[in-house]
Amino acid sequence: MNKLEEARQIINQVDEKMIELFIQRMTAVKQVAQYKLENKLPVLDSSREGEIKVKNLKILNNAELEKFYLEFFDGVLRSSKDYQYDLIEDYQKKNL
Repeated sequence: MNKLEEARQIINQVDEKMIELFIQRMTAVKQVAQYKLENKLPVLDSSREGEIKVKNLKILNNAELEKFYLEFFDGVLRSSKDYQYDLIEDYQKKNL
């Protein structure tokens, strides 16, 4: 196996782990959406997003990757909010 194949194998393994973690995250996001619906809270919580980014950048602790992590994490946050909006909209449609 050459270095390219080795690197791709590592990427494939990481992708599989990321899928598992994505499912766990979205399961928790579903619980958040339910709570927000029950308590009439908005989906968007900008201060929470800011706090998470600051905390995660400290954990990342890598200036070279910071920009790319933020791009990645913005996508995660966008997907999480979109899922919450969809869940809340579906619930409201069912209970009209």
